[in-house]
Amino acid sequence: MQIITAVLGSLAILSTAVSAQSAPGTGGPDAAPFDFGTPSGTFAGVRSTAPNGPTNPRRPSLGTPINQTSLARLASVNSIDDWCTFGPPRTGEPIGNIEAEAVAYCTKPRNNARVIPDGTLTAVHFVRTPLYVQVMAFGDFTKIGVMDGDDGGELDPHGATGQGNPVGGNVTSNVTGTDVFYEEWMNFVSYNQVCIRICTAASNVVSAAVQCEHELDIMGCQFVMPGNYNPGQWESCEGDAAYPPGYYPQPGGSTSRFRQFFVGSYVAGGETITYTNGAEDQVTPTAAFSIPATSSCTTVATIANGIASLVSTTTTTTTAAPSSSGLSTTRSSSSSRSTSSGSSGNTGAAVAQLTQVGGGAWKSAAVLAAAAFIGAAVLA
Repeated sequence: MQIITAVLGSLAILSTAVSAQSAPGTGGPDAAPFDFGTPSGTFAGVRSTAPNGPTNPRRPSLGTPINQTSLARLASVNSIDDWCTFGPPRTGEPIGNIEAEAVAYCTKPRNNARVIPDGTLTAVHFVRTPLYVQVMAFGDFTKIGVMDGDDGGELDPHGATGQGNPVGGNVTSNVTGTDVFYEEWMNFVSYNQVCIRICTAASNVVSAAVQCEHELDIMGCQFVMPGNYNPGQWESCEGDAAYPPGYYPQPGGSTSRFRQFFVGSYVAGGETITYTNGAEDQVTPTAAFSIPATSSCTTVATIANGIASLVSTTTTTTTAAPSSSGLSTTRSSSSSRSTSSGSSGNTGAAVAQLTQVGGGAWKSAAVLAAAAFIGAAVLA
């Protein structure tokens, strides 16, 4: 296996709970930007062909009734003050256990979804790139039902059965000037951080599915969706597109691809299916290859919807699940859950063997150092 020398330092898996990304990326501050070719919003695999979920409105719209028990699962990402995330439908359970049932929460009344109460968010970074639109936010997401201390879960349109997590979840964006349903997206949610990316274009160099990679659940927001994670700041920017998650340029024009390694199982149609992701020959990178540049940034003091009744009636969770590692507790690409723990061991150290515990689909791992760099010449 090809080893990237820039990441041969100590293991440092990034998490959704880390408040800021301090390193510029393994490629260094002068890393060349991603050359993604000529993107198009009508390229194959960009616009959604999936049916709209049965609990969703036919089209995204603002000004829908406020309903904090809604089961709508249509999330839109349009601007710094008009976006949605998926979150738990009820309190008291780790989000990793109920990803298939997650519902949409939006900053404004829209899409028949639940509304994020004022006072939840403490920082929001919105960026529009030629390939995707992305939100990175900090706050107290116990106000939308995430358990205190829960390092969270990863939502995407795939899941174990291909029906998505959540099942019936759809996404839209109007950054092109009109509302469009998009095929590929990813959303990390924890008690104190949320990030969501919707892939709005693709090219003959990179597909929407690759740019919205959904198999790096344990790596967290900063690794999978690099950008500005400075807390306490509210900004909206144009930006370069990041290298696809897990891709690292190599001399000669090829790339190496990182895949987190685990063995797991899930039940479909009464049958237990075991799978292996990645390979045992591994090294875990310390960061994404680079943090894409931004420009034309504007800042605001905060964002708010002004709905006072939501602030006064918001109920937070009563069951805490604190994490000493600060790492993500999330779902795998095949809808298994995994709990990672911090490690200062050497890269290429022990392989993580994930086994099912308890009655749910949770997985446990002693060390998440296992991953694989798979040589690839094309990002397709």
